[in-house]
Order: sequence, then C-alpha cells, then structure tokens
Amino acid sequence: MQLRPFHLIILLALLSCGPQPETIETDVLVLGGGTGGTAAGIQAARLGVRTIIAEPSEWLGGMLTAAGVSATDGNHAMPAGIWGEFRQRLRGHYGGAEALATGWVSYTQFEPHVGAEIFAAMAEKEAKLQVWYRSTYTSITRKDGQWEVLARRDGQPVLVRATILIDGTGLGDVAAAAGAAYSLGMDARSQTGESIAPQQANDIIQDLTYAAILKDYGPAGQAHLLSEPEGYKPALFACSCQKGCDDETEKPHPCETMMTYARLPNDKYMINWPSHGNDYYLNVVEMGPEQREEALKAAKLRTLQFLYFIQHELGYTNLGLADDEFPTPDRLPFEPYYREGRRIHGLARLGLNHILMPYETAEPLYRAGIAVGDYPIDHHHKERPDAPKIDFPPVPSFSIPAGSLIPKDVEGLLVADKAISVTNIANGSTRLQPVILQVGQAAGALAALAVQKRKQPREVPIRALQDAVLAYGGYLAPSYDIGPELPHFQALQRIAATGILRGTGEPHAWANRTWFYPDSTITVGELWAGLRSFEPELEKRPADTSALASLELIAPILVELAVDLRSDNAPLESEEHLLGYLQERWASEPFNLSSFDTRRPLNRTEIAVLLDLMLDPFHAREVGASGLFQ
Repeated sequence: MQLRPFHLIILLALLSCGPQPETIETDVLVLGGGTGGTAAGIQAARLGVRTIIAEPSEWLGGMLTAAGVSATDGNHAMPAGIWGEFRQRLRGHYGGAEALATGWVSYTQFEPHVGAEIFAAMAEKEAKLQVWYRSTYTSITRKDGQWEVLARRDGQPVLVRATILIDGTGLGDVAAAAGAAYSLGMDARSQTGESIAPQQANDIIQDLTYAAILKDYGPAGQAHLLSEPEGYKPALFACSCQKGCDDETEKPHPCETMMTYARLPNDKYMINWPSHGNDYYLNVVEMGPEQREEALKAAKLRTLQFLYFIQHELGYTNLGLADDEFPTPDRLPFEPYYREGRRIHGLARLGLNHILMPYETAEPLYRAGIAVGDYPIDHHHKERPDAPKIDFPPVPSFSIPAGSLIPKDVEGLLVADKAISVTNIANGSTRLQPVILQVGQAAGALAALAVQKRKQPREVPIRALQDAVLAYGGYLAPSYDIGPELPHFQALQRIAATGILRGTGEPHAWANRTWFYPDSTITVGELWAGLRSFEPELEKRPADTSALASLELIAPILVELAVDLRSDNAPLESEEHLLGYLQERWASEPFNLSSFDTRRPLNRTEIAVLLDLMLDPFHAREVGASGLFQ
C-alpha cells in the first residue's frame, strides 16, 4: 500500500513521540517525600483516599533522614500525632527512651537509615498509599478543577491527575511551580509589625548545612581518613571548638562538647555544627535543578573540609564517614539541610506577635491551631556577616493555624513542609522536625477531607479539620501539662482552642511551655470573662466575681449561655434541672468526674469537661482562617 503524504506525516509524528506517558488518577498527590510530605501522604491514606508520594531520592523523611538531621529539636513533652508515633517506633527499635538520649542537644537521636526504614514501614502499611521513589515532576498544570502533573517515575514518563496537590518539599518548589505567591528572605518591620524584624526587607535566608554522619571505626579508622579537600584552610575552623580562641565575638566550646552535641546510637556522630563548622550560606531556592546541584557542591566541600579538620587537626582519626548510612557515592546525605526557603502567602500568616501574645493580637490564630511547637526562635546567619543582627526574644510555645497551610491564591493546593505561611522571624521556630511532621499530617488530613466533602481546602470547616487532628492524637493548643494520656485530653484541647480557658506561656530554655493548670481553680469572674470573650451577648454578671467557681455559682451562667447559643440541651432549661442531671451522671460516662458537690470549687479540668459536654462551644462557633468566629 502506498502511503499518501499526510499519512506519512502522521506516522513520522507518532514515531518521533516515543512512548506515551501512562495516565494515573489519584485523589491526593504529594510531590516531595520530605518530613511534612511523608506525614501528609500517610495521613491522607489513613483517612481512606487514594494517595501518591513522589520522592526524588530513595528515602522518605526529608530533613530527618535524607538530609541526615537525625537529632530532633523540640516537642519532647508534646508527642503529637505521627511525631509521637515515629518516636515510639524509634524507642522500640533501640530499646527505650534512654537509648535515644545519646547527645546533649536532643532527647531523641537516631541513625538516619533507621528513621528511613521506619517511615517506609509506616507507608507500606497503608493500602491507599503508593510511594514512588526516584521520581520527579517536569510540569504542573491546573485543568478543569484537577491537577495534571507530568512526571518521571524511575525514568519512565507518567501523567498524574489529582484532585489535591500537596507540596512536600523543603523549599516550596511545588507551590511555586503551581503558581502560589510567596516571600523569600527577611521581611521588613513595616510588613509584619514585628519589632525585631529589620527595617528593610532583603533576600537573605538562613545558612544551610550538608550534615554528615561519622562512625567510630576504632583502630580501623585510618582507612577512612579523607584526603585534603580542595581549598582547605584550617583557619576556617579554628574557632569551632578550641579554648582560648582569639575570635572575641565567639564563645568557644571544648571539642568534646562539639563532638557529643549530636552523638547518635551505635557510636555515630551527626556533624551539623553552626559555629565555624559546616554551616554554609547559599541561596539556591529559585535555581533550576541542574544549577542547584552545581551550586551545592560548594556546601558539600565545606563539610568535607570540616571533616578533614576534625580528623587531622583535632585528632579524631578513629572517625570517618559512615559506610552504612546513605547509599550515595560520597557517603553524604541525599540532600542538604535547608533551614529556610519560600514562605507562601496563605490564608493566615503566623508571626512573632501571634507567638508572644496569642490572646492579644487582632487575629486570634490560636483558635485555628492544627500543630504545636515549643522551640525558640533559632536563626543561622553566621556565614552571612552582612545579615542584619536580630535580638531574638524568649518565646512561649505556640500553635500553627490551619490557614498557614492553604495558599490564598491557588485552589486545590496545600503546603506540608517549611514553606507554610509564616514570617521570616517565626520560621526560626516553625521549621523544626516535630513541628513539620504535625504540619504535614494536618495537610494530609485536610486534603482527605476536601476530597471526601468535594470541597476546596479553604472551604473545609476548620473545626472539622481540628476534630481530625484530635482523633489522631494531635494537639490544637501547646499545653505542656495536658497530654494525650489524660482521660479528658480532647475536651481540654477543645476548650483551650475556644479561648474560654486560656494557657499561660512560659519561655523556658530550649523547651518553652504553655501551662493550662488543669488542677487549678479559677474565680467566677475569670470564667465569666472567658465566656464573654467567646459569647459577647452574655450579660448577667455574677454578683461575687471573686468567689471560686463552683457548680452552684456557675449554673446560672451556663443556663444563660445556652440561651445565647440557642442550645436545645434539655438539662440546661433551668439551674435546678441542670444540677439534678449532673448529680446523676457526674461520676459516669461521659463525665467521669469525682466528688460531686455543688459548693466545692471546681478545677479547670472539671469546668472544661462541663462546658464541652453541656454546651459544646468548640462546635457552636465556627472559626475562619484568621481565628475570628464566623
């Protein structure tokens, strides 16, 4: 058969196209199996929606594993959600909590490959979750309310159609590619209202680090000594740990202190040392993949130079790069530790003032909390001497609001890692591993709810998301003294998120606290003020506001509040009916309280349970992204 010209053109076109990409449909697509992306994918699948995580490397876990930063920072007393689950699995692997407290910087330190194995095992348990390792995306487009992502999975082209797209990268690459607006660098004081922010905005970000895991090889260590790296100058590291350093601006540490900083189990050491160590200033955020890879060689070189210094100048000839950690040619992590990248413009933006004064700002973001942190503001700028000096104040623990995960200008997109909507200053606290695990888990839950409710993420009620957070053991409020082991934990968290009973923040070294004081009593006036902040129409002021709150004294307030909330709860028709109802049920389900006495002062736990069960203020007032009641 003779081919006509147009048939030949079509045939040549088909031959030139090569294999057509396979098309795969999913509910949720997580691009980047970083710390937050891993948690997001696991949680979305747990809630029953089809989920894919596409990760360029061979490991899940991001900064905790693939970047080798396996000494966790903060949240030791708040084991929320997947963070607590991951830590418990580590304890099971190593034989208890004490086995993880091997260095002085953290209570939880582990070998990166063990963390990667745990995350892989957690992912493999989820029937609705696929994990694609060695997978990258080449284009992201939005079409007819769906995402179309052209990717390469193990070198093969694939087209993924997804309802919800989640950015699981540390730098916010996916959000930027999807068209989300973002900030990069330091914010100006006039933009954020933060008194410690610089007067002028700039493009300076925090130093990054190519961490390294050293192993004690004992007498065999000589075989693992590095050759002198290019450009090595011992003066670069002379102040890293020596006593009597002539750099008067530094406070030198003994070398033993530096080496035990992040000692890991099994005679290994994480090298992630900011003071004249392997921190390196490099802004690769807006570079393309190839340009970024080339630029990062300088950061790798700095780490190798520092390791050479440790071996040859400090005398640790028994230590060398671990040969049983990263399956990479140079034994260094798959990626550097990025402390900061893009920060999306979200429906809410958490700043320093929200952390310092959660109950006093115009936006009560604490009411929309979906994750908590207790780490101080910690910025690394030693390698960029022209960075504005910032005097970081002590801060209490804090909540991250749901709106920080949702870009304000792109539908169907969520952010699950460090690129959430926060100020540059606040990023110094929100970037830590346990916080990002919670952020990612909340993003996964929100994605699943959006799919199930057939809504955009911004349309999902925040209280519904918070219910999901509590259901999987997460925290809404950063309460140091009310943990998941308490029988009324969820009720206390719900009432704390209304602001009726408030916590008291306390800056405390490297583990800041907010106290709820569950066993303390309060006055009738304090309770009335808290209820009025929630329901301004509450009018009947108690006669004796200085008296301690008891059932007898607060029953009239509860009955009045039920009218304002239009509650149809029958026991709240009158004070007598309410007290009789409570007397019958006080010690049984669902109250489970003790010592019924109408005149006895109630503690804050009893008041919270009473409010939660009788009035349900948490659900009676929906909140928006800014925390304001709607």
